[in-house]
Amino acid sequence: MAAQQLQFKWDRPSSSKGEACGEGGKVRQVSAASERTEPVKTVMMEEVVRRENRIRALKRVCANKGSPGVDGLTVDELKGYLKIHWPDIREKLLQGEYKPQPVKQVLLPKPGGTRKLGIPSVLDRFIQQALLQVLNPVYDPTFSDYSYGFRPGRNAHQAVRQAKEYIGEGYEWVVDIDLEKCFDRINHDILMGRIAKRIADKRILRLIRLFLQAGIMVHGVVQERYQGAPQGGPLSPLLSNILLDELDRELERRGHKFCRYADDCNVYVRSERAGKRVMDSVENFLAKKLKLKINHQKSAVAKPQERKFLGFSFTPTSYELKIKLSKESLKNVKYRIKRITRRARRIAVAQVIEELNTYLRGWLGYYRLIEASYVLEELD
Repeated sequence: MAAQQLQFKWDRPSSSKGEACGEGGKVRQVSAASERTEPVKTVMMEEVVRRENRIRALKRVCANKGSPGVDGLTVDELKGYLKIHWPDIREKLLQGEYKPQPVKQVLLPKPGGTRKLGIPSVLDRFIQQALLQVLNPVYDPTFSDYSYGFRPGRNAHQAVRQAKEYIGEGYEWVVDIDLEKCFDRINHDILMGRIAKRIADKRILRLIRLFLQAGIMVHGVVQERYQGAPQGGPLSPLLSNILLDELDRELERRGHKFCRYADDCNVYVRSERAGKRVMDSVENFLAKKLKLKINHQKSAVAKPQERKFLGFSFTPTSYELKIKLSKESLKNVKYRIKRITRRARRIAVAQVIEELNTYLRGWLGYYRLIEASYVLEELD
């Protein structure tokens, strides 16, 4: 099938002091986590509805495209809709009377099952984006340097490189922590309590809570929601970072070497014994402070080369540790290629090639970090 068009191109401690103290007698990672303050900011709803802010939000939502929500309004129709209805929407926001619509549940296929997304209406995505643009400058500068997910100027590649650096320093065991249905189990009261420490405007606080509590439309029936922040809206990643910043602060306070990307957190230690101690203490902290659980089936204390992190893994060589493609990522790309090229689709070969090339360009763009590229021979 036009093989030349499908070729790969490759650019080349149980104590409060933590494991960092327990194995060497001194803290190896100095942190100012306990000194990070949470001053109340004078962020007002007037900033959210400001003309310059809403123009930026409209451009971002239109650029992201995406499917309609429960009301059927499309991204292409949003600009015209706002020309007519914005004065009323603005007044409701300023009066604290705006009420979001329910989100639409969408099931995305993945190997072994499906993943649930909650898609807000296009209008609600626009308002969330406008709110995000005002809140991000308040929160992001105070987040941990070891938090990499959904933050300006930070990405998964930086997290993987940091992990490799830890391993090279002798932290050759990883506490791989997978939070069980993190986005679905976010406690609204705990999250809103953290937000209220920074934001004083009750209109903004009410609007965020209403976004959290917006029902989910499933087969035409709206189901109420009392916990969680559905993935699919612009605001959800920031809200999860606000909540999990509490975990980052605790890990920094204990002097641990860690990387966190959204709900995927790895802590690097020098021994298996220390790793088990860290796993137990983190599990207790999450349960007591954040009401979150660890998924024991997906979490483990192991050698880094036995685990995956953000789709990558590591392999030792004679000279250095190298970043490689994880087994799960290899399985996933094969699954996706089979779905795109399956005969049952009955579409033109040219369209199949176009879709496959689009997918592979994005895939290679993300996995360009790989240093041990021999596994790609299976896909070439």
